[in-house]
Formats: sequence, structure tokens, C-alpha cells
Amino acid sequence: MEDQLCVRLSPELCRAVRDAARRMQRKPSEVVRMALRQYLVLPGPDGSRPVDRVRGLIGSLDSGVPDLGQKHRASILEAVKRGR
Repeated sequence: MEDQLCVRLSPELCRAVRDAARRMQRKPSEVVRMALRQYLVLPGPDGSRPVDRVRGLIGSLDSGVPDLGQKHRASILEAVKRGR
């Protein structure tokens, strides 16, 4: 690590970080880095992005509406009109 950042945490947030570190068997500083990376949508240490983890799921569900991606607003309004 090149840079260091000092942050003050509320007791509640500090406790949550320590609990997560204990559950994940990692250091609290590593948990904070992971959380920041995910919050800021930065690539992980291996260069992966959050979307890479779910890439296989994208487009895997069939809604039955062939143009849902292009006309999603109209589909939602129609469903509301029908009461669904």
C-alpha cells in the first residue's frame, strides 16, 4: 500500500467493521478497503469489476416480453393498468 488514510468511525460502524472482519477472517483494514472498492465500483485486486461476477446472469432470465429492454416504461405502465 502506498497511501494511508485516517478515518474516524462511530462506535456502531467500528463494531460492524470488526464483526465483518471476524466473520470473514480478515483484518478490519482489508474489510474497509473491500467496502470502499465496492462502493466506488473500482476493479478488485485481480482487475475484476462487480459486473464481471454476474456476467453469466445477464440476459439469462426470460420475461416473455421480446422488447422489454427498449420499451420497459410502456411495459410497466401496461402492467400497472392491468393491476399487476
